[in-house]
Amino acid sequence: MGQTYKGSCFCGSVELAVAGEPVAAGFCHCSSCRSWAAAPVNAFSLWKPEQVTVTKGEDSIGVFHKTERSYRKFCKVCGGHLMTDHPQWALVDVYAATIPSYRHEPALHVHYAETVLRMKDGLPKMKDVPKQMGGSGEILPE
Repeated sequence: MGQTYKGSCFCGSVELAVAGEPVAAGFCHCSSCRSWAAAPVNAFSLWKPEQVTVTKGEDSIGVFHKTERSYRKFCKVCGGHLMTDHPQWALVDVYAATIPSYRHEPALHVHYAETVLRMKDGLPKMKDVPKQMGGSGEILPE
């Protein structure tokens, strides 16, 4: 399945691995991701569920879902963020910071209409998400 990237929560109680390459990678600017990450932007990498394996501490994983679109997973020991299951897309967002050996190569920005941090990097800035993911597909000016 190609390259394997390993990562863990903040304290190391939970470890995970992702195999191959992500389906997509970019930056999310939505208010939920910003609030959850306590940051102005979230670096995401989307993987098929079969590419993601918890290798240690599965019983230490807590789940919070504000909506049915996002099941956010965290370490119950340290509170460190791990990943978000997106069942409607059959994808898992493993936060780029969680897998330090993975070289994050973003291709786009999503939910840029909600941004609080303008970024001029030449990447497409989606108003929400691409059409194939149920969004408008509209690209905003940089």
